Formats: sequence, structure tokens, C-alpha cells
Amino acid sequence: MFGGYARAVREGTGNGLRTDIQGLRAIAVLTVLLSHAGVPFLPGGYVGVDVFFVISGYLITGLLVAEAGRAGAISLGSFYARRARRIIPAATVVIVVTVAATVIWASLIDAVDVVYDGVWAALFAANIRFGLEGVDYFAQDETASPLQHYWSLAVEEQFYLVWPLVIMAVLAMVARRRGSDDVVAGSHPPAYREPLLVVLAVICTASLAWSAYQTGVEPGSAYFSTLTRAWELGIGAFCAIAGASIVRDWTQRARELGAGIGVVGIAISCVVYDETTAFPGAAALLPVLATGLLLLAGQNPGKTPTFTALLLSVRPMRVIGDWSYSLYLWHWPLLVVPALYLARDLTPWETALAVAAAFVLAGASYRWVETPFREPGRFAGLRWMKGGRALLIYPASATLVLATCGAGWAWTERIGGEHGDEPAITTANFGTSETKAALPEDDTKALVAASVLAARNHVKVPSDLTPDLLDLRDDVADVGDCDYSYEDVRDLCLRGDEDADRTMVVVGDSHGRHWIPAFDEIAEQTGYAVYYLVKPQCTAALVEPARVGTNEEWPDCPEFHEWMLEQVDDLDPELVVVSTASPTDGIYAAGERVDYEDEPEVMRAGFTDLYDALEPLADEVVVVGDVPKLPEDPATCLSSRPAHLGECMSQPDERAALMTEISRETAVAAGLRYVDPKPWLCHREYCPMVIGSTLPYRDPGHLTTTYASELAEPLGRALHLW
Repeated sequence: MFGGYARAVREGTGNGLRTDIQGLRAIAVLTVLLSHAGVPFLPGGYVGVDVFFVISGYLITGLLVAEAGRAGAISLGSFYARRARRIIPAATVVIVVTVAATVIWASLIDAVDVVYDGVWAALFAANIRFGLEGVDYFAQDETASPLQHYWSLAVEEQFYLVWPLVIMAVLAMVARRRGSDDVVAGSHPPAYREPLLVVLAVICTASLAWSAYQTGVEPGSAYFSTLTRAWELGIGAFCAIAGASIVRDWTQRARELGAGIGVVGIAISCVVYDETTAFPGAAALLPVLATGLLLLAGQNPGKTPTFTALLLSVRPMRVIGDWSYSLYLWHWPLLVVPALYLARDLTPWETALAVAAAFVLAGASYRWVETPFREPGRFAGLRWMKGGRALLIYPASATLVLATCGAGWAWTERIGGEHGDEPAITTANFGTSETKAALPEDDTKALVAASVLAARNHVKVPSDLTPDLLDLRDDVADVGDCDYSYEDVRDLCLRGDEDADRTMVVVGDSHGRHWIPAFDEIAEQTGYAVYYLVKPQCTAALVEPARVGTNEEWPDCPEFHEWMLEQVDDLDPELVVVSTASPTDGIYAAGERVDYEDEPEVMRAGFTDLYDALEPLADEVVVVGDVPKLPEDPATCLSSRPAHLGECMSQPDERAALMTEISRETAVAAGLRYVDPKPWLCHREYCPMVIGSTLPYRDPGHLTTTYASELAEPLGRALHLW
């Protein structure tokens, strides 16, 4: 991604020696690094990756068209051998070290995820992995993978898997039309230039259009997609192919102005953009075109360098540019792995230490890993790697990473597996006669109370946990074909007793979805047909939540509300159950974002409007309050090898509790029955992460399918169905 190509690109693109490109690389990697380190005045520093994409497209395409101009053809073997020598060794070292460090120091849950991430990263498919997992690049409350930054390498390698083939196809077409490879190689300007630019224009236009569309529809997957990023590399390729003609007649003043505008464009992106910016989409045009302008302004050989080029070419900038690839690889794991180990954000001093360590490792990696493989002729032990034999680096790297990840997976299975003889907590085997007498009469509540008492007395974690700890984060209730998280899904799926003459409708978001195992059992036992009109991240309260990950308006949620009310009206159910949480990324009203302190009142009105709308549509409406939200991820805490249960017991989150109380107050005011699930999860304001031997939460705010099923009987009684 950031290999030292600048010195190799000369007259083929009219560049001469482009030391300014190394300085531009330094700017790109520093903006990314400082943004990741939390420097407040660079919230948009992530655009440094886009700068790298343009540089890469420019330099790699310059090499390819220079080869085509000399020989009339491209050697795929030589091209991929060069990529292997420059990209894979350092990337492999960082993957191996990161996986090993995570397995040793992070929780087992995080370690398992990183083991899988390492395999995808080694196969240059990390962007696919994170896209499929629904990773939000900008999420502040999610644990990021220490290998998440490998998505950009995957995008580049996937692009370069196809781009040389496209150039070769154009060369073949031109040669066939002209009847001679020599004509292709020797024509001035090159005969392939115009058709190649036409193909490139089609690719860039289609990719940019898709990027703009996909960013609005699926911003998470759009961020990591090669299809939404291809145009950025294409802009660099365009500058390499057509740049000499474009800037041939530029005056020195024009070049100075172009370089200055380019720098300002990148700077504005870094300062003005933040996590709320819909990116990449149209917003990426500013840093991408600014980078292209910088590359063009410095392209004319033999002319006086621009002032900007001179600044970019100073030795410190060139050194950081040389180190930029290794610096990019090392900085992110050094920021993430310590945070995983400490189970908290790094302090400013800890962050500064991690950044300093990244520079040290980058310098060492550049000298002892990158350089020897990039220039194998200078090192006796690597001379065999010259030419096409460098392609062996691909399988060698994959074998090493797979072996490391396999060992890591085996270790997590061994440590996280069921072993030992620590018993489950029960009301019979815990406490004195006095404490047992104080337990609630209800069996479910009594077990919760016993579990809290066990945690207070530092009882060890039971050996046989359900669900399996390593599968906890994937323990999500099944919605079948009616997954309303997709905007184009508006079907109805019948569950429960399909022959029943009574109908129940569950309305809510993902916090309504996590009750599905309980409602399925209740419906089967009591003779109800049941429909789950639950849309993740879309609170049932009639408000407009911000789209998660972008903090922008999300019109699909109010549209779902309208559709949901229409379906309830058509179904004419005997019972509607509302179970929902409050929005996590804010609320909009009349096109304006609601202030944080005003959100409770907006939610109060939203719940009132919901209950008023539902009451005429069903025989009865019941509100099941939201489950208490934990301040800590149970998967992380329990898989960090706690000495006893007390280390993973906590009190409910106050903000979430406030929103839940609002839902209760408005339900009571509307004359609706309200079911409070808190006693099934907490006792006297303490919530254990293990109840008996069951894990009640799969994350800080959602029930596991196992525990939801165990709550079917008490929930059915509370709904007056049993």
C-alpha cells in the first residue's frame, strides 16, 4: 500500500524523481495516526487512507503503463512478484505479532475474533470480513479489531488483482486493431492511452456513483468496499496516464496554485470531516481530488519544484514517508491491544507511548523487513527471491499466518473450554439458612438473588456455562425471513401456533427481538399466532432516531413505524406487546438534532404517541420494560479469566434506566399493563453476569437466547397468559 515506488517511477509518467510523494505519504500516515490517537483537531484524519489510495493508483499505474510503453505488454508474474516483496513481509510480521499478543493479553472473546481476523487479513480479504460482520468504522462504543486497518490493504490488492488485467485487455485490443505490438509500444502518444482512459472513466464513474448510493443505504459496508473505493485508485491512475498532457502547459504560478489548493483540500477534510460525515460517498471527492491535484502540480520534470514540493521533500518528511507502510501497520495494534488488555481507553500518556513505540517498530521494520525483501539482490540470503520466485512469498505468508492463527484458536479452545468442577449456583447450595430465608419466593428471582450473593462472596465462575462463552456474541435470536434491518424487507412471518385463532404482535427494536425465544414458547403453549415487527436500532417509540454510525437522519425508521401500525391494524390482534430501548445515537425532530438533555422529553412524547396509536388496534397492549443495561461487556469480562464472579457484577446504566422509567410512566399514564423484567436480571441494584450457570446477556444490553427461553414461564405469567 505504501511501498517505496516513488523512486522507481520516472519518465514513464513524466515524474522524474518524486521525493515530494514520500512527503505526501508522510502527511497521509500522520493524519491517520493522529486521528486514531484521538487528537481533537483532526477528526477527519481517516482521509489519509484515501490519500494513500490515490498515490498508490498513480504510482502503480505509472509503472504498468511505463512497462507497456517499453514492451507493448505487461508481465503479470513480475508485477505480482514486486507486490509480494513490497507488501507481504511486513504485513505478515505484524499479523503474527498482533494475533500472538491478543491471544496472550486480551480476553478470550477478543482473541477468537482476532484469530479469524488474522486469517482474513492474510488472504487480503479483511474488508470483506468487516463488511459482512457489520463493523462500524466510527463506532465509539464497540471494541475495534487490532487488525481492522488491514481493510485498506485488502481493497488495494483486490483492485490490483483486476487492474493489470484491464490494461492488458486494452493493449490486446489496440494491438489487434493495429496489427502490431510494436505499434502499441512505440507510438507517441501511446496508442493505448485514449481507450484506457475511456475504460478508466467508466470504472471511476460507476464506482463513484455506487459509493454515493451505498454510503446512503449501507454506510458500514460501503466504507470497506472495494467497489466504493475503486474510483479513488482510479483517480490516481488517471493522473498517471493523462497527467503529462494535462500539466504540460502549466505555468509555475499555476503549479504553485494547484499544489496549494491540494494541500488546503486535504487539510479541510482532516479538520471539518468527522465520524458523522457520510463517508466515502461524495464527501471523498475533496481529499481525493486534492491529492490528484498535488500529484499533477509536481509532475513536470526539469521545472522548478513548487514550494509545496520542497516542503514535502525535506528529509524528516521523506523518512516518515519511507516508514509510512510499516508505521501504518504497527500503529493500530499498538493502540488497540493495550486497550483490550486494560479493558479501558488509553490515557493520553499511554497513547503517546504507543505512538512512540509505533515509530520505533516502523523504523526497525523498514530496515530489517521491508528493505531486504524489496531489494533482495543486496542480501545474500534473499537473492534466490529475485524474479518470479518472489511469488513463493504468497503461500509462505499464508502458511505462517494460518499456523499462528491455528495455534491461537487451539489455545483459546483449551482455555475457554469446559474444565474444572466449579458447580452452578443454586438456591439450595449457596448461603446460610438466614440468607436462604431472605431469598424471594419466586424461583427465578430467588436464583438471581442467590447469584448476586455468590458474586459478593467471591464465588468462582461455574465451569459449565450456557451458552458457550466463546459463542456468546453470536447468540442472536432468529427472525427467519422477516429481517426488517433490511430496508427492502416488508413481509410478514407467522410464528407460534399457525392454526391458532388468536394473534399476538411483538413490536420493538433489537430489544424486542431478543425476547423471541420466550414468545415462541409462550405462543406454542398458549395457542397464539405471533408476528415479530421488530427492527434493530429503530426504537418503537414514534420518534426519528439517528442512523447508527452516521448520526444523520434515518427516514427508514419512521417509514417502518407507519408500516408496522398498518400491519397491526390489518392483523387485528388480541395482544400487542411493546419491548424496546431508546436510540443510541441521538434523535431528530423537524429535521434538527435534539439536544442530549432534551431527549427524555422527546422520548416521553414518542412513547405516548405509540401507545395512543396502538390502543385502538388491539384488544390489549402490554409494555415489557427494557432489560437493565450493563456498563461492561459480559463477554469481555468473563473471558478475561476473572478470579471470581464478583469481578463481573455491576449496577445498571443510569441513562438507560431513565429512558426505561419514561416508558413505564407513559404506559401507566395510558392505562396499560407494564411488565418489569429487572427482577429477573438484578437484585437490589446489582446485576450478575452469571445466573445459576446461564449467561443472561450476550452484550451489555441484549439477552441471550438461552436465558430468554428460560424466562418464558415468568414472562407468560406476567402477561397473564399462564
